[in-house]
Amino acid sequence: MLRLLLLLVLVPFAGNAQTKLPGDNYNQSLADSLGADQYGMRLYQFVILKTGDSAITDKDKVAAIFKGHMENISKLVAANKLIVAGPFAKNPQQYRGLFIFTTKTKEATEALLASDPAVKSGLLKAEIYGWYGSAALPMYLPVHKQIEKTNH
Repeated sequence: MLRLLLLLVLVPFAGNAQTKLPGDNYNQSLADSLGADQYGMRLYQFVILKTGDSAITDKDKVAAIFKGHMENISKLVAANKLIVAGPFAKNPQQYRGLFIFTTKTKEATEALLASDPAVKSGLLKAEIYGWYGSAALPMYLPVHKQIEKTNH
């Protein structure tokens, strides 16, 4: 009876000894390479693109501007400056898309946005916000390349 009682009391503790604790998988060199703080987080710049004030009606010119917009996105991704980009579905706020930049300041982000033909032409305008998110966010990009069948 005593053996059974000991088993009932000690077995739950044996299972707990194998439970992983926060930090058990911590990789200092990976955290450093991603610019992570102690929480695995870092500051990004979150940009909401809205419909701009420009009224360009020439469809060929608009198409050329947005072609340049897409090329600029690819260039910024290749330079590790932009890690998330994508359009929104139609909405009443006229939000057109979002960017998440690896830049640390609004000014650095504004300089990168100045290279975007759609922003430069006024077809899009940008709202910039500091955003604190997982430092691992850029790691999804290599996986995305493996599932992307065509490039815009």
